[in-house]
Amino acid sequence: MPLRNRVTPLGELIATPERGLVYANRGCLHDAGGVVRRAFNGRRWIACQLQFRGWKREPLIAPGRFTPLFFLDEATGFAAGHRPCALCRRADYDQLTALWAEIHPGQHGADAIDKQLHAERIEAGTRERRLHRIAFGALPDGAFVLEEGQPRLVLGDELLEWSPGGYGDRKRRPSRGQADVITPPSLLELLRTERTPLVPLLHPSATA
Repeated sequence: MPLRNRVTPLGELIATPERGLVYANRGCLHDAGGVVRRAFNGRRWIACQLQFRGWKREPLIAPGRFTPLFFLDEATGFAAGHRPCALCRRADYDQLTALWAEIHPGQHGADAIDKQLHAERIEAGTRERRLHRIAFGALPDGAFVLEEGQPRLVLGDELLEWSPGGYGDRKRRPSRGQADVITPPSLLELLRTERTPLVPLLHPSATA
């Protein structure tokens, strides 16, 4: 039976047999019996490589250890509010921190980044997901919006419907109006950056 450790663009944890391309964690979310009991544990939400230095992640759900999570792709991880790991994705992390210092002067290091991202993804005083109203025309490729209750990926002039197994239905991106944006604004800024941008890994179905 699938574990409830696959993550949607909204950051929700679901049980599904489809596998993802990105590995991640938010701390220990499961109990002693291996049942996931909470959506996150702390502010440090990171995205990792599926494989690193031949390390074996067995057992997958170990007592007292972090809960392994999986995303369809990195764009999904960005939408959920995860940033690159400083260990297994050091080059991406260094690129992130350099660009971050330009976007948020005075904010340095993982703690400052994680604090800012947490404020952008979770409503203050609650555990509810936070959305952001931004013009459709201002959204970069790789962003996610919520359209008619469904997460959709922004890619060119299209909005692609997300599912655990890949991207499906496509509709034209509106040229006017405001979108309910899922991806945190600070990560949107990284996607917009023309100088050494952090281009997210997309599932092959996005360009099929």
